[in-house]
Amino acid sequence: MTTLSRRALLGGTAALALVDALPVGAAGTAPARPDLFIGTGGDGHTFPGATMPFGMVQLSPDTDTARWATCSGYHKGDSSILGFSHTHLSGTGIGDMLDVLVVPTRGPVQLDGGPLDDPDKGYRQRYSQEVAEPGYYAVTLESGVRSELTVTDRTGIQRHRFPAGPGHILIDLSHLVMEGPNQSPYIDEAALTLEPDGSITGTRRVFRWAKGRRIFFAMQLSRRPDRIEFFGDDDTPGGDKSVTGKRLKAVLHYDDAGAAPIVLRTGISAVDLAGAKANLTAEAKHWDFDRYARSARAAWARELDLIRFEGGTAQQRTVAASALYHASIGPTLFSDTDGRYIGLDRQTHTVPRGEAAYSAYSLWDTYRAFHPLQTLIRPKLTEAFTRDLIRQTQQSPFGPPVWPLQGVETGTMIGWHAVPVLAEARAKGVAADYAAAWGGVKKRSFDWSTPNLDNSIGVRAYDELGYAPADRIFESVSKTLEFSYDDYAGAFIADAAGDAAGAARLRKRSGNWRNVFDARIGFARGRLADGSWAEPYAPNALGHSKKWRDFTESNGWQATFLNQHDIPGLIAAMGGDAAFEAKLDGLFNASSELPADAPPDISGLVGQYAHGNEPSHHVAYMYAWCGAPYKTQAMVRRLLTDMYHDRPDGIIGNDDCGQMSAWYLLSALGFYPVDPVSATYVLGSPLFDRATVRVGGGKRLIVEARGNAPDRPYVRTVTWNGRPWTKSWIAHADLVKGGRLVFEMSATPNKAFGQRREDRPGTR
Repeated sequence: MTTLSRRALLGGTAALALVDALPVGAAGTAPARPDLFIGTGGDGHTFPGATMPFGMVQLSPDTDTARWATCSGYHKGDSSILGFSHTHLSGTGIGDMLDVLVVPTRGPVQLDGGPLDDPDKGYRQRYSQEVAEPGYYAVTLESGVRSELTVTDRTGIQRHRFPAGPGHILIDLSHLVMEGPNQSPYIDEAALTLEPDGSITGTRRVFRWAKGRRIFFAMQLSRRPDRIEFFGDDDTPGGDKSVTGKRLKAVLHYDDAGAAPIVLRTGISAVDLAGAKANLTAEAKHWDFDRYARSARAAWARELDLIRFEGGTAQQRTVAASALYHASIGPTLFSDTDGRYIGLDRQTHTVPRGEAAYSAYSLWDTYRAFHPLQTLIRPKLTEAFTRDLIRQTQQSPFGPPVWPLQGVETGTMIGWHAVPVLAEARAKGVAADYAAAWGGVKKRSFDWSTPNLDNSIGVRAYDELGYAPADRIFESVSKTLEFSYDDYAGAFIADAAGDAAGAARLRKRSGNWRNVFDARIGFARGRLADGSWAEPYAPNALGHSKKWRDFTESNGWQATFLNQHDIPGLIAAMGGDAAFEAKLDGLFNASSELPADAPPDISGLVGQYAHGNEPSHHVAYMYAWCGAPYKTQAMVRRLLTDMYHDRPDGIIGNDDCGQMSAWYLLSALGFYPVDPVSATYVLGSPLFDRATVRVGGGKRLIVEARGNAPDRPYVRTVTWNGRPWTKSWIAHADLVKGGRLVFEMSATPNKAFGQRREDRPGTR
């Protein structure tokens, strides 16, 4: 990489403002600051640019669009930047978004980005002197331009400082995650227009991951360009005022770009151009970039004060602060300032006053720890998410969502995991009309005329046979297991609607996990439609055929423990506590060998436990059910220290919209929701000496780990509000009242703690 020698222009106080915005800790020092580059390397798939907490705009640099490593548009190992786009996904395993790319540069106009391996071709530029803080990003580009980014909820604010002389800004509306070979273009229509007031507006419809999503934007410039060029498909010149087509671009020319900073204000909307303009008018009322940046930092300072950690190492505190940041990006705001949004029926709706719609729910991942984290630290936001998911369940032709993105149900992954999120919220007392969701849940569960996407294919066979057959349904074992959990959760929604028969049917069907568990060998495995077991079988294989998977991003070892709602039943099926404990030991001690066709998602292996992917996330805590929580304590501490680091590749797998980060935060606090719908947490091994958690309503939860040290991961005793606590679990209802949870830590295990049957999870 060629570095730059030009002196960077940081621009006012923007780069230092976060230090002043952060709250002061109890010891009089500022808490750890998040490192936004954690997760931008390896396969974390996060981005370093500016966004508001759960905001609509994610204004961030893009380095590449052609490989899996850059699902977010950015990878820390890349040596050049294409430009800055306004929408990004955080930590996902599929790419999309990257709307409205802006490229500030000098020299001859280049209309193509050029290849990553040859930064001297196209408009991509080498870069140096990156600064990334919550709500603010800055970088010096090879052209000498110093670019700064900040945001409001629905608008992106850019400030570009050019050297003296001519320069230009390219708006590339064709920029997106690239098509593969022999695929049709993902953009089927687009438009760019120079409005009479000098603003630039545009739209495009994209068929990448969220098929047919629409984006509109309105951009205002602090300095009018001296001339504007428009380019249509194949980079042919367009009209003087506008251009339409599929792959569109505009070039804003400045004869003396360096005469003064150029500030861009851009509002976006998924509804229409009027929405984008209204969002811009409402949220971008001035041209003071530093003032916007201070507001963004103040918003982030409040969010990053929800959990304070003390003790541990400086690196661990940075990881924790970064995890809290990454668990505060999405779901992303989707409704305009007037409340309008696009529903999963592709129609325009308006949220009730005071509410909001959201996008980018990675529910297959986030129902496990991310949403439980929000119920703990952001109860009001959880209420907004809950009501939004109820509306989406009502509006979607497919029933409860699993991965809705920009008004499109993608059907990605398996199950309909909005249901456990709703059931968990109901169990924890979040106010919402849960009965209103029952119609959609019932339709998905019992009405075979309901259309299917990949996530729900096989539900009828699952109902009729008691399992999804491996010779008919792709990823049949995982589908059976996850459909069972959704049935368990759905029964609570039926209860809310007063449908006793529907609830009973779902509760009975939630036992279907048994039908893919082969007690003879002690593993979950594929079963054929005639009732026989699929052959051949190996617990580390993805299926019984190289061309056919029985498991979703997992294998027999991992799927065997994918039973969060009936762990006592699983223990009985395995032959009792000792057999279950031995099976867990076998998981963590098995060879980590995987077949050659294993997906990269199966990562972060300890034996065959895969921390880099969500089906394993609860498993270390399952020792509590067989009376051996000391093994949970040792393994959780190992995962906390081995799987997370303060470097770009510091997240062992995709962050998956904050799920990997939420696992870290809850586990570092010393507890985890194995079954979120139960509204309980299983105790683990707190990583830090002390944590202060704001749990809403002005209440605080204090967690202390006395005598804590790297070689003292074991829990000797626990007290709750000064009283001895012998159980290996604790209820959400207790923690949200506020109080003090104290762990006495030890270098040797206390095997008696949590061993009694009455102290194990599932007892009252």
